[in-house]
Amino acid sequence: MYRVYSAAMTDHNNLARPLPNMPLAYLLGFAGVAIFGITLPVTRLALADFSPWFITFARALLGAAAALSFLLMTGRNLRHSENGRIFLAGLFLIFGFPAFMALAMQTVPASHGGVVLGFLPIATAAIAALIAGERHSPRFWLLCITGAVIVTAYSLWKGDGTSTGASLGDLWLLFAGLCASSGYVISGKLARSMPGWEVICRTLVLNLPLIAAGTWFSFEPTFLSASPSGLIAMFYLGLGSMFLGFFAWNSALAMGGIARIGQVQLLQTFVTLAASALILGEHIDALTLITAILVTALIFLTKRS
Repeated sequence: MYRVYSAAMTDHNNLARPLPNMPLAYLLGFAGVAIFGITLPVTRLALADFSPWFITFARALLGAAAALSFLLMTGRNLRHSENGRIFLAGLFLIFGFPAFMALAMQTVPASHGGVVLGFLPIATAAIAALIAGERHSPRFWLLCITGAVIVTAYSLWKGDGTSTGASLGDLWLLFAGLCASSGYVISGKLARSMPGWEVICRTLVLNLPLIAAGTWFSFEPTFLSASPSGLIAMFYLGLGSMFLGFFAWNSALAMGGIARIGQVQLLQTFVTLAASALILGEHIDALTLITAILVTALIFLTKRS
């Protein structure tokens, strides 16, 4: 679920250019969506061996190490005039979203989180309108309200109003969504002056001192005896969700255009549902599937509003 789908804003003219390799663009786009879509169930898997806070910082440390290596190999200057906004984006995307998401995965199924966080594209567009002054039609706002009502009703119904854990998990998901949406808006604006992959690399590297300190203080000796599945999950979150997913997704957007490749994102909730069933053995009931379809349909409609 960790993505900056607006991070290819550097190329506004893709639709007017010849696109000779659309199959590769779609393949890369789906690869990015698949990597992000598996994040929730893999996070739940990692929680069997690690604490939410250690997962938050350790995955960022792995991603930052890869990002620093890539920036140095490409000869990028680590100083940048936008370091203030880059740092702020990191607070939301590196610390806020993963931490709240990991806390939520302690109490709610990954499939549940996939449905709730599936509303992120609309939430991000709404925050962009409120913060960045982007204009949307009344139809767009009606669809946003409808989507919010559907997701809220789903959360209340699944929680049944009696499970403190489920209710708390939904609260963490709400905070995770707000952090992600805010970070995406900031990153999208930054990506107007640099490639999308460079935004996430600089964000990770600039926050490296905080990441390293957080990893140190959240570490516990018991983590040294983590299971193989826990270690694989951690490396996936650090090198996949935090790093490689952005390269595949942003490259796809640059090659095929935001309007075309952006539609692939509609599959992400269903990737999460499938991964939750395959990796964790979660049962995907009819209500969850129907809600996922409704939310995806709303996202599809808002892209045309």
